[in-house]
Amino acid sequence: MAVNKFTRVIIVITTISAAIMELIDTSIVNVALNNISGNLGATLEDTSWVVTAYAIANVIVIPMTGFLSRYFGRKNYYLASIIIFTLASYMCGASSSLWMLVFWRFVQGVGGGALLSVSQGILFDAFDPSEKAKASGMFGMGIVIGPTIGPILGGYIVDNYAWPLIFDINIPFGIVASLLTWKFIDKKENEYNIDRKSIPIDYIGVLSLSAGIGALQYILEKGQSDDWFEDSTIRIMTATAVAGLAAFIWWELKTKTPIINLRVLKSRNLIGSNVLTFVCGFGLFGSVYLFPLMVQRVMGYTPTESGLSMIPGALVTIMVMPFIGASLGKGVSPMFFVVTGFGLFILHGYTSAQATPDADKWWFMYTQIFRGVGTACLTVPLLSQAVVGLKPQDMAYGISLNNMFRQIGGAFGIAIMNTYSTQRFAVHRSDLVSNLQGNNPLMNERVAGVAQGLISKGVNPIAANAHGAWSNLDRTISGQAQMLAYLDGFLLVSVFFVCTIPFMLLLKTEKMDAETRARVAAEAH
Repeated sequence: MAVNKFTRVIIVITTISAAIMELIDTSIVNVALNNISGNLGATLEDTSWVVTAYAIANVIVIPMTGFLSRYFGRKNYYLASIIIFTLASYMCGASSSLWMLVFWRFVQGVGGGALLSVSQGILFDAFDPSEKAKASGMFGMGIVIGPTIGPILGGYIVDNYAWPLIFDINIPFGIVASLLTWKFIDKKENEYNIDRKSIPIDYIGVLSLSAGIGALQYILEKGQSDDWFEDSTIRIMTATAVAGLAAFIWWELKTKTPIINLRVLKSRNLIGSNVLTFVCGFGLFGSVYLFPLMVQRVMGYTPTESGLSMIPGALVTIMVMPFIGASLGKGVSPMFFVVTGFGLFILHGYTSAQATPDADKWWFMYTQIFRGVGTACLTVPLLSQAVVGLKPQDMAYGISLNNMFRQIGGAFGIAIMNTYSTQRFAVHRSDLVSNLQGNNPLMNERVAGVAQGLISKGVNPIAANAHGAWSNLDRTISGQAQMLAYLDGFLLVSVFFVCTIPFMLLLKTEKMDAETRARVAAEAH
């Protein structure tokens, strides 16, 4: 599609802005969870649904993007997605309860699912074949900038304004992107007079996937607080998850027109790469979820400070990704980067787990750099390994599956980290309390010192001794238990990566032509 320079500039601005907008919303909420929890009167465990609802919607929609583009026409689907995303953003900001916010975050994720893959397709069509590498580079920078801006922007907004603004800022950008899409992005020839009757819809596949993933996510989120299988709802959700996922696999292998072609999983490279990608998503999303909570709730960071503390990881990702792309182009084996990335993520989890309450921002810089370089080393190389051995007509399915597994890993990572840290908090608090002995002179001296401090400030001596000093000790114990629980969560990241190292043995390496390599790099979002 030949376009003039002005239209090309508009298309570049529109597509990259839409992609950045979607990516910002995957990370901007993390630094605001503490404030949202307090403002809406919800537990942090329930508030984590604000993040996972968006991820679940992405898991469901991303594999369906190709089908939806064919069925509605790419431009129509893209424009509708931007409008849905923008309207849902407004409703998120206007939400007066947690579950209202969770619902609209899910709708926002449905709209956001198209903003990456469709954006890059539209962008690439605006460039001549000889310039597609330039387009890939611009889009790649855009998808790295989004997660970088998100925590910083979210922290600044929460500290200086109110959390609803983290959603409301999408509205003007969404309106402008909608107008530019409607005016400047043309339809392709196959988007006119679409014969929708000839395009079968895999209703069973969509419904069974949605039911299975949604129920499994509920189990992971609520199992700990609801006493697992002692709760009837958990038992029902378990049956739903098993039945839904089993029906999805059976149907997708049976039907001639699957929404996701699971037959490509005959490739051992794709199986191994998907497992490793799942763990990569688990580690990335899980650690990015834990870090702001730990430094805000235990170490006293402001949301802005916690966002700024995550900059080093994002910056090194930006710097390292072009080097990795160039190295792959020169024939360096993707396995070199996969092994390096796994080692760095293991190091990230282990070093993060060594943090102390008085660790400064410079100490965390190193752990964030490990995560950033590890992410860069795994994103494109794992996707490169996923498509090895696939036929050209199956490559799109392989890429789609790999991206889906990353999103599923991220959703599960957040849920498991949330549940695990809650369980470990209870264990650590119980252990710390059991060590308190009434005849311990150091403890009695501390309680007496706190009581005297309260008395000097005018507190009634009886209240100071009976309640104030012991309440202070209780808060100290809870804070220490919370810190230990978060550190256990980081260590769990390392354990997951170590346990999946054997899946690397499934991967074999083949040389990849320039066109395939460019396509893989473009799809690695």
